[in-house]
Amino acid sequence: MYHWYITIPYTPTLPEAPTRKRLARSDRYRQLIESAWALVRHEGMDALTLGRLAEQAKVAKPVVYDHFGTRNGLISALYLDFESRQEAIIDAAIAASANTLPAMAKVIGSTYVDCALAQGRELPGIVGALSGAPELELVKRECADAFHEKCRKVLAPFAPAGQLAPLRVRAMLGAAEALSYAAVAGEITPAQAKAELQATIALLVTTPRTQKPPAA
Repeated sequence: MYHWYITIPYTPTLPEAPTRKRLARSDRYRQLIESAWALVRHEGMDALTLGRLAEQAKVAKPVVYDHFGTRNGLISALYLDFESRQEAIIDAAIAASANTLPAMAKVIGSTYVDCALAQGRELPGIVGALSGAPELELVKRECADAFHEKCRKVLAPFAPAGQLAPLRVRAMLGAAEALSYAAVAGEITPAQAKAELQATIALLVTTPRTQKPPAA
């Protein structure tokens, strides 16, 4: 008896190539923002380019260009990201605070410094870059105006005659930036920055307008 065998060629099954997960646009934007902050933190502002960000985030360059357009657009996005987080924290702290000048001055001073410290040494580089182009300066000015108005509404009731001069609110922001960045750089302690800022805010609010306010 003869036995017939049919030989079937063996074709090895290759494992499927892993597919890259497609993120929703908002999730991709968040990923790119976090990657950009990490890039500045570890490599400095000079490394912050759209091409380098694409490498850092492991995405194609067109993805980054689609979200930010230009390097200035990326810088604006990072600054607005920080501002939105800072604003939410300050608003929540104000809402939970006692309605007194010492309490409000402490809340504004402490949260401002804490937010800068939480972001780290990359923040001054981003803020410094805002002076490099008119559109970036506009972004910073609009954010500053919003902060001025917030402080004015919260602190004006404690000022003589219930009015707080715009120049004094700007002086508060200048002091807040200077003291926060000094704390980030390690030039002063966070506690020193908060105490000095709290005292500056209280003094700017309570000094009568006929007197020259202290320099920020």
